Amino acid sequence: MIPLAIPNLSGREREYLNQCIDTGFVSSVGEFVNRIEKEAAEATRAVGAVATSAGTTALQTALLSLGVEPGDLVIVPSFTFIASANSVSHCHARPWFFDVDEESWTLDPSLVERALSEECEKRPDGVFHKETNQRIAAIMPVYTLGNVADMDEFSRISSEYGIPVIADAACALGATYKDRPLGSLAPLSAISLNGNKTITAGGGGLIVGDSEKLLGDCKHLSTTARVTPEYDFDKVGYNFRMTNLQAAVGCAQLERLDEFVAKKREVRAFYNEEFGGIEGISAFPVPEYCESACWFSGIVIEGATFEQLLKIIDEIRAQGVEARSFWKPVHQQVPYRNALCYGNLANTERLWQQIITLPCSTSITADELTCVSDVVKAVLKG
Repeated sequence: MIPLAIPNLSGREREYLNQCIDTGFVSSVGEFVNRIEKEAAEATRAVGAVATSAGTTALQTALLSLGVEPGDLVIVPSFTFIASANSVSHCHARPWFFDVDEESWTLDPSLVERALSEECEKRPDGVFHKETNQRIAAIMPVYTLGNVADMDEFSRISSEYGIPVIADAACALGATYKDRPLGSLAPLSAISLNGNKTITAGGGGLIVGDSEKLLGDCKHLSTTARVTPEYDFDKVGYNFRMTNLQAAVGCAQLERLDEFVAKKREVRAFYNEEFGGIEGISAFPVPEYCESACWFSGIVIEGATFEQLLKIIDEIRAQGVEARSFWKPVHQQVPYRNALCYGNLANTERLWQQIITLPCSTSITADELTCVSDVVKAVLKG
């Protein structure tokens, strides 16, 4: 089976792990934790970085640092992995689900602006939803498949309404927006280093951003809010730190970020070329304003039902090529079926039934890519 997306651990991972073990510092303090924060900040042109235990805890920490409180609303696209919404729920706030645009599959800023104008009102203490009387505490664009959202628009909306932006950049490390890397695009952005991401630490996450104060707040919260070595704490904090062992792997991976992202883009270009001319098949989008990290690649089966999609996937897998469907809308998931939604989320409800992700590991060979193409074309031909 040609796998969908496996980690590429052919660099200095073993060397750095051995160094880490030799120091005896294998938990949340050590040279590699400090190093990955420094190097991640440099790679994303952020003013700093905070290493966390997961992408989800990176999001939760960032939301809390931005002042999200129980009962608040956070604007989130429904077309995302459920962790985006869960991070809001872990703050005892509520996600307000929105649709994505067709050009990038990211949160549609025009819908956000319309909703804030029509369904909310400005008050001295914030912007509130008229019907529920909940404060709009944050806007969370998700960089779907490594595509950066239209951050100039979200920055403008943020300034106009006084609502902070936090970017879920879980799968977008290596992407740029108008030649600007992730760390300069929002006050805080959360990155995942899960095993299926472009680079991995076996788990873990990173918070990067352009605000030293907010990053300092994130680090404080994620390290149990401890203020002195004598076990003094000033708030309810969290043990959300990355371990030195994870950071050792992450440092080795980060050294090859440019190489891995280039390979991801090569795979995306190959699939777009191979399948772009087939009637009823469309490619994954890359908006003109951004250079995508191309985390996952694949095809869109236009007009397919989910049952038809699963049948095609089963036939592809039967030929030794791993293929999968993609994110089911979060507003359809059991924990969020009664959540607030803006509009009918038509793009979201269409896309999830039509997307097939195909093998895109950074170690995939040219022969394997050709095999994938041949198998998929044969299945589509029937």
